[in-house]
Amino acid sequence: MSTTTAVKKTFKPSRLVRHVPSVSTLLAGAVLVFLVVAAIFPTIWAPGDPTAIDPSKALQPPSWGNIFGTDSNGRDLYTRVVHGTRESMFIGLGAASLAMLIAIVVGGGAALGGKVADRLLGGLIEVNLAFPTVLLALLVMAIVGPSKATLIFAVGVGAAPGYARMVRGQVLSVRQDAYIEAARALGHSRSRITFQHVVPNALRPLIAIFALGVGQAIVWASGLAFLGLGVPPPSPEWGALLEAGRNYITSAWWLEVVPGVAIAVTAVSITVLSRNIQSHLEGGKK
Repeated sequence: MSTTTAVKKTFKPSRLVRHVPSVSTLLAGAVLVFLVVAAIFPTIWAPGDPTAIDPSKALQPPSWGNIFGTDSNGRDLYTRVVHGTRESMFIGLGAASLAMLIAIVVGGGAALGGKVADRLLGGLIEVNLAFPTVLLALLVMAIVGPSKATLIFAVGVGAAPGYARMVRGQVLSVRQDAYIEAARALGHSRSRITFQHVVPNALRPLIAIFALGVGQAIVWASGLAFLGLGVPPPSPEWGALLEAGRNYITSAWWLEVVPGVAIAVTAVSITVLSRNIQSHLEGGKK
């Protein structure tokens, strides 16, 4: 066999194509880079003061001078959206982290704690799943009161039951794999099997779920803020911007459209990247 023939047989273009990111992934990655920079160093994209008031420029539509327009106090909306990225992303990350922590404790405990624990914790998960996430978060916010911390707590607690069911199912699935049976046959202790095999393999797919949860948490938190249960003004958090602009929705559409688009683009970008992460994890597993 010649060298040319060998190269033709071993070279598989499909492998290269599989690792080339799609246009949607590249766009989502670019949006995420913009958001990360805006969250850490907002003055790079918007050097102005998000709280600076200029009544003479109140409710001006988008223009070259103010590309996203101004609010009722004459504050530049672009500057406020950029500076509000930090708070919105912090709320999303905080709520998703809290939800995942609760899910791992409750779902993992149900799957690993035996039949009694599974019935008790599994029943708790099912009862909480009967309440819609937003409704449960509304209940928590109504009891505790609106603030950044309670918003994170409300959204995290509201999202936790769904993630707990996923964790429970994932752990139960991993426990039935052949390599777990092989580890038992080799005489490995239960704790060693749990922490060296079950937990790492059960939690790996949750990376993509956590990323997806960040985008969902931002949307839910913004929805609560729109109802007046979010971060109080003059915060530039995106949900607070929606709430502040709802009284001007007919006369100053940009006050609702701009932060709404920011929330939607962020959620879609995170969703695209989380699905990409999931596909890579599943590919690596194969």
